[in-house]
Amino acid sequence: MAEVHQIIVTLNGKSKEVDSDQTGEQLYADDRNVVAVSINGVPRDIYTPLHDGDTVEPITLDSPEGVAIMRHSATHVMAQAVQEVFEGVKLGIGPVIDNGFYYDFDVPTPFTPDDLKTIEKHMQRIVKENQLFRRRVVTEDEARAEEADQPYKLELIGAKEAEIDADAATEVSTGELSMYDNIRKDGTVVWKDLCRGPHLPSTKYIGAFKLQRTAAAYWRGDEKNPMLQRIYGTAWSTKEELKNYLARLDEAARRDHRKLGADLDLFSFPDEIGPGLVVFHPKGGTIINVMEDYSRKMHRRNGYSFVQTPHITKEGLYKTSGHLSWYKDGMFPPMHLDEELNADGSVKKPGQDYYLKPMNCPMHNLIFASRQRSYRELPLRLFEFGTVYRYEKSGVVHGLTRVRGLTQDDSHIYCTREQMKDELKSILKFVLQLLQDFGLEDFYLELSTKDEHKYVGSDEIWEEATRTLREVGEESGLELVDDPAGAAFYGPKISVQARDAIGRTWQISTLQLDFNEPHLFGLEYIDRDGQRKEPVMIHRALFGSVERFFAILLEHYAGAFPAWLAPVQAEGIAVADKYNDYLKEFFDGLTQRDIRGEIDYSDDRFGKKIRNASKQKVPFTIIAGEDDMQHGSVSFRFRDGSQLNGVKKETAADLLEKVCTTHEQVNSSEDFITVSGYQAA
Repeated sequence: MAEVHQIIVTLNGKSKEVDSDQTGEQLYADDRNVVAVSINGVPRDIYTPLHDGDTVEPITLDSPEGVAIMRHSATHVMAQAVQEVFEGVKLGIGPVIDNGFYYDFDVPTPFTPDDLKTIEKHMQRIVKENQLFRRRVVTEDEARAEEADQPYKLELIGAKEAEIDADAATEVSTGELSMYDNIRKDGTVVWKDLCRGPHLPSTKYIGAFKLQRTAAAYWRGDEKNPMLQRIYGTAWSTKEELKNYLARLDEAARRDHRKLGADLDLFSFPDEIGPGLVVFHPKGGTIINVMEDYSRKMHRRNGYSFVQTPHITKEGLYKTSGHLSWYKDGMFPPMHLDEELNADGSVKKPGQDYYLKPMNCPMHNLIFASRQRSYRELPLRLFEFGTVYRYEKSGVVHGLTRVRGLTQDDSHIYCTREQMKDELKSILKFVLQLLQDFGLEDFYLELSTKDEHKYVGSDEIWEEATRTLREVGEESGLELVDDPAGAAFYGPKISVQARDAIGRTWQISTLQLDFNEPHLFGLEYIDRDGQRKEPVMIHRALFGSVERFFAILLEHYAGAFPAWLAPVQAEGIAVADKYNDYLKEFFDGLTQRDIRGEIDYSDDRFGKKIRNASKQKVPFTIIAGEDDMQHGSVSFRFRDGSQLNGVKKETAADLLEKVCTTHEQVNSSEDFITVSGYQAA
């Protein structure tokens, strides 16, 4: 038994003398909310031994770090339950993810919904047993012996640190190997797992949890590896938090852009075309056109020049840019073209490989390089709605948010070093204003810095670019969050993160500062002193991609777009067929005012037509009946069911034109009166 002596630790910011055999378990014995400790900035189990000079801080169950530890402990409980319910299960990995956790299992047959219910009930029994989580350090040989029947764990034990991704590192890294035992009150070890930790003191600290769904997943994300079965779950400190989270999920499902896209007849993904390739129907195409037209107008006002480039190019362009070195796996395979053969079949003229473009920037560089440039032309702002193609694996393609063909509102700004900071500030201001025009209001910024394993250019250039972006982000007044190693290979970036109507965060616009591409392409301008100098290049995507931004807006508004964006702004419904001509005359006038309207001429009854307009989330339903025709008026019905009756036709057209040119959301008669300024006669 080790001799007990006094050591000095920094506890909650203050120096304290404690016995050398004390742990966080004793130091925080009076606070049952403390479930782990941070020792010198590293999260550790609450019973981890302390050493002289350690800095110790508590990790509480209601903190983000505590919740993550609880979720990882719930992952172990789930894996224990699966192995106790099903024989011969092989374990993969079980990391914490946003709002939950998952674990991968190798099982003979996929899990069913009933299996999940059985596993969840078994987990509840384990939690009630109040099993202890206890960590043991093991050698590599000991770990191999204990995991002899677990091939996936053996693979991780032998993996090098560079080969281990973030999820797998939850289980093991090339430092100290450790096992976690689940121990009953009588001291019996009932289950164990290779794990880095930390974990809760015991299962009783696991709050409310629920298993949500299953999915197939390749081992370590590689389609060449075996297919495993993944179980997703979530865990929260309290039942109320779990209830609120599940309610948010239900609301998110109601807003799912894939469902809304079908319900509102906006877009589809025909099997005949292929995964990740979308076709927009007339209503969806209308929204896309409105988005793009407004964007073009604002870009013209902010000094951008419009360009257009091809969809394919010879491979040399992407060799020069570096994309074939760094991004080839994300590109579609090449097309070998232009080869000419002699009569005997021998090659007369070698062919060349052509690629579908994954990025617009190399082609914009060629536009800059097409003639001599002067400093007087800078900043030169090139803008394109350019469609690009990326070979996303079929398993990760997801609606409009992860596609294989996407249209970027892509800008590349060429400026001097002296101009770059002010230009970045101006671009960021422009980006935020345009996003606000589309109804997004809640933003923060993320700064993505160099990936030490994937970059071009000197450290000095990266440091200057990163420092400049950090200054711009800080001066914006928005929260700036670091994203270590998240940059593209050619330069750091700031991304605008926007929260939608139900609090979810979406990465939208990006600003990337690039000193490297101009050098690779030999771009130059003549400075005021007559010297040739390289410009700085700023990559900027405002929507990110038109398709993904469309999906974000569709979910943000739950399909009920403000009138300026709505594909049909006004739906005409006559009380009876004899009023159709009267209504048509009114709608013909709306067309001349560029108001998007249509009349329901179907054989449905009046009430059914009203319900159909409501389901299609049309902002304004225009009704005409006998009183309206007699008095030269129409009646308005709004999304919330409220109405304005007997509005004179000319006044109604004026009001609609005014409201449809604002960006205000109008769902009720009260909203309409406020925005339009309507005053009843």
